[in-house]
Amino acid sequence: MTVQAKSLPKTEFRIHPATRPGHVHLTVADLDRQIEFYREVIGLKLHWRDGATAGLGVGNADLLRLTEVRSARRYRGTTGLYHFAILLPNRRALARAIGRLFTLRYPNYPTDHIMTKTTYLDDPEGNNIELYTESPEDGTMAFVNGIPVIRRANGAPSDGREPLDVEALSRELTTEDRLALREPMPQDTKIGHFHLYVADLDKSMHFYHDVLGFDNMGMVSAGGYHHHVGFNTWVGEGAPPPPSNALGMRYFSFVLPNKTELEHVVERIQQAGLTTEQTDEGVLVRDPSQNGVLLTDRSKE
Repeated sequence: MTVQAKSLPKTEFRIHPATRPGHVHLTVADLDRQIEFYREVIGLKLHWRDGATAGLGVGNADLLRLTEVRSARRYRGTTGLYHFAILLPNRRALARAIGRLFTLRYPNYPTDHIMTKTTYLDDPEGNNIELYTESPEDGTMAFVNGIPVIRRANGAPSDGREPLDVEALSRELTTEDRLALREPMPQDTKIGHFHLYVADLDKSMHFYHDVLGFDNMGMVSAGGYHHHVGFNTWVGEGAPPPPSNALGMRYFSFVLPNKTELEHVVERIQQAGLTTEQTDEGVLVRDPSQNGVLLTDRSKE
């Protein structure tokens, strides 16, 4: 049953600006195959494996967790994960990632969002992944009446979905890079954002902005970033949540700087009349579309 968040008094409450994305946890049907993909194609490291669950990343905290459910299958037309985005530290690292994909002949779609450079691909079970790096020197994006307005640094407009100049990007690579395309991603790689399918835009904005306290940037973020959570109704307004045996996202996480800041957000959630679940890692809450959000703090990493 979906519980709508109560309207809260207007306050200046905002989630701590140092809050950042943590990891995404996916249900998968074939754990061995998925681990191989994320290691060999994406370039993550296997941090640990315990039975049917594994954690991967770049050597620090997990960026991705996978839990195998052999009977799970893909459902369409439901809320859930549109994509999760891995943020690389610079153009050179993105060039290596795309070069790796091209070497493996793995289908991907390099795109120039002007203020970011990116490519998109699907894993073997249909989870969409964005690999990107920031390029604010190339232009800006702002939302006007809910519509993104993107301009190049010279003022020229863009739709933000232009083909990426892969040849120019590849010039970032050194000879050593070209010989080491299969090396793991850099240790300063992290999760950049999550993009969700939701049932209702207004209810989603109320939850993430008014309840959790993320900044409203047209999408939502902490600390003025362009977006940490995006959402859309492209599978249909009023879309149902996925069944319990669905492939895809179990939850995504955000890491607050300390326990006190986490408690502030949890108190806000409880004031809104929403149910929370205490886990070993933090507090799990579900947005109005039943997407799971795990809130934790740095002590749990």
